[in-house]
Amino acid sequence: MTFSELGLRAELLRAVEAQGYTIPTPIQRQAIPAVLNGGDLLASAQTGTGKTAGFTLPMLQRLAEGPRPGKRQIRALILTPTRELAAQVGESVADYGRHLTLKSHVIFGGVGQQPQVDAIRPGLDVLVATPGRLLDLHQQKHVDLSHVEILVLDEADRMLDMGFIHDIKKILRVLPEKRQNLLFSATFSNEIQALAGKLLDNPAMIEVARRNTTAETVDQSIYRVDREKKRELLAHLITRHSWNQVLVFTRTKHGANRLAEQLSKQDIPAMAIHGNKSQSARTKALAAFKTGDLQVLVATDIAARGLDISELPHVVNFELPNVAEDYVHRIGRTGRAGSDGQAVSLVCVDEHGLLKGIERLIKRDLTKHVEPGFEPDPNAKPEPIENGRGGRGGRSGGQGQRGNGTRGAASRGSEGNRSSDDNRAPRRRRSRGQGARQA
Repeated sequence: MTFSELGLRAELLRAVEAQGYTIPTPIQRQAIPAVLNGGDLLASAQTGTGKTAGFTLPMLQRLAEGPRPGKRQIRALILTPTRELAAQVGESVADYGRHLTLKSHVIFGGVGQQPQVDAIRPGLDVLVATPGRLLDLHQQKHVDLSHVEILVLDEADRMLDMGFIHDIKKILRVLPEKRQNLLFSATFSNEIQALAGKLLDNPAMIEVARRNTTAETVDQSIYRVDREKKRELLAHLITRHSWNQVLVFTRTKHGANRLAEQLSKQDIPAMAIHGNKSQSARTKALAAFKTGDLQVLVATDIAARGLDISELPHVVNFELPNVAEDYVHRIGRTGRAGSDGQAVSLVCVDEHGLLKGIERLIKRDLTKHVEPGFEPDPNAKPEPIENGRGGRGGRSGGQGQRGNGTRGAASRGSEGNRSSDDNRAPRRRRSRGQGARQA
């Protein structure tokens, strides 16, 4: 099947071709006709499956073909959890809509609002936003949402994890009752199904990947190592195997900074991105990483959410996540769109319980390695994991499980402090996207 067979108009097909795409992905083959049909949609797809084009293309077509109000009004609203994802979705809207007479813009917190207000004032067709800044500008009467025809909640599961549910409910109350709702999520969790039950009207349902599965194109392996030797082992693996474009995950912002500094001192170019970094610093680091000028990008889970780097070859879990599902999200950044990828996890004795939880979740045993010269001490005793479930005092053996219903508490550990602009999300820092594009 080709994109032309999905019923897209010529302007959109030209834009898709310019992006180098010829064959739609499974989520695109199912989502595009469903959205064009005008009904609500509940879709589950892992990261890297092409879901952004799956809702952007048909949304743009419906806007282009539908009646327009006399004054240009916001007719499509896309909500995302982070600034990086908002910026990338905004780029997709601009890229795919380049041959249409539609205007789009992206708003987010963490930067001055006046340039955003100035861009909104002349009128928009599509607004991409993070929830907090959208509410701020709406309450100041800079944003009119009374003409929204299409609402998209992208990565809705992460928005719920980050404590945005109250913001989302406030936004829903000011939208027109009659509209098309599109909800995209990596999983069909109980929380997502509850939200869908309140938000969606007889939706079409699409699930292109089983819940909590990892891509077959990702080679996953474990290196057992003592906690004190992780940094040396990481530098050794990067140098020995000549790895380029390595995305490394740590649990904390401080840990990301420290690791990036240590790698740089060993002549391995590295930078960290996390919620305490300025937007300009994050944008600079990500741009250098995408072009290959930066060898290693060290990130926390929140900062990395929504990163879209095509054909990323290597993901390293310097520390295992406290929540097993986050392992799936992390390694989903590699092995995208059929490309091969490698996911390596450095596991010390503290993390054996977390590793068991991950293997139980993905229903497979991961291959274990011991690198010569980095053999772990068989007599090493586990220590409490920083920011683990239940605080510093909890040992790893009891972590990584979801059954006790405290996923949010564990997830918030890595970026727990928040700025004054982020005072709505309980215990979880909001990370917001940026950008302004005209389609």
